[in-house]
Amino acid sequence: MTGPAIAAVRPAYRDGNVLRWLAAYTASVTGDVVYFLALSWSATRTAGPSQAGLVVATGALPRAVFMLVGGVVADRFGPRRVAAASDATRCLVILATAAALVWAAPGIWLLVPLALLFGTVDAVFMPAVGAFPPRITTREQLVRVQGMRGLSIRLSNSVGPAAGGVALATGGAAGAFAAAGVLFAVSLVLLLTVRVAPTSAEAAPKHTAPWRELVDGLRYVRRHRMLAPLTVVIGLSEMCFSGPVALGLVLLADERGWGAAGTGWMASAFSVGAAVAALWITVLPRIPHAGLGVIAALLATAAATTALGHAPSLLTATALAVLIGLASGATVTLTSALVQAEANPQYLGRVTSLTTLCTLGLAPALFPVAGVTAQIWGAAVFFTGCGVISLLAAALAVAVPPLRHARLQGTDA
Repeated sequence: MTGPAIAAVRPAYRDGNVLRWLAAYTASVTGDVVYFLALSWSATRTAGPSQAGLVVATGALPRAVFMLVGGVVADRFGPRRVAAASDATRCLVILATAAALVWAAPGIWLLVPLALLFGTVDAVFMPAVGAFPPRITTREQLVRVQGMRGLSIRLSNSVGPAAGGVALATGGAAGAFAAAGVLFAVSLVLLLTVRVAPTSAEAAPKHTAPWRELVDGLRYVRRHRMLAPLTVVIGLSEMCFSGPVALGLVLLADERGWGAAGTGWMASAFSVGAAVAALWITVLPRIPHAGLGVIAALLATAAATTALGHAPSLLTATALAVLIGLASGATVTLTSALVQAEANPQYLGRVTSLTTLCTLGLAPALFPVAGVTAQIWGAAVFFTGCGVISLLAAALAVAVPPLRHARLQGTDA
């Protein structure tokens, strides 16, 4: 499938249809950041830090549990329809919460149901919005779209906390939730203007039970010569970099006496590196040998992450954090583009939900491991372990010929 003809005559960053999707995605991610800030702040002020953690975890649980179901829904009804319905639901729920907080103080009675409902809807939205790119651009432009998406995430994570802080300072919890609701409304309006190429599967009547579609999607990935190993590579490559490394930076700075400022320098350097990688991939004319690019990026990630744990100074650690951001950012962009290029469009929602679950589901398991490892053996051992995991991902990519020789040029198989 090649997507709308308009995408074939211009780069993705000049395609108005792609840019409208990107703007909708950016507004949605920024809304997520503002929402989570408002939720955490409200729970902390209401019931203390321990209850705040419980509220946030309550929202994360349904997102993990229903993520695969969200992929089935996206494939069954089409990503545009599902993403728009999810944005509309989140907008209404958040604005209703903001209205309720005008008349009542935030309490657990309100925040827990809100977190549960929002997490459930988010589990449907994420696979749907992630399934857009192959339907709005060509195979050759997918890696650029993923680079642009990486830049969008970095921008949202930079602007979102500031916007949420201003909203909290001026309007309290109600104002912050209202700001998040407005961002979801903007995302909804933009999504409705995006032209999406339909598939024959969406037009066909649905006679299969949803749970059979879920099993069929998992079977499709398991039998696919590239998607099966690629999903494992994504899970391994993201285990350490979807959160645990941020904790590792805190532990490393504390161990070396670099303080909170040292943590901030390393974390910022990591983000800068990832943003540069996304920008670089976006403007490159082409990346034909994507499989080899993934392997090179994973090897660089393994080496830099291991070296970070043994960095003799904060300056060296900051430089290594930039390199890790560059390499891991390139890995995320290239693997995401390969998933969308290889997956049959009628399975893309389910495939996206599975890779997203691997990314978000494996990382939390390493949080306690990071703390225990740093306490017993030191932060250097934790970063060495992360390096070994990245090396395993690279070894798997080398060992699988379809993945090793994967390309992002030419027509879809």
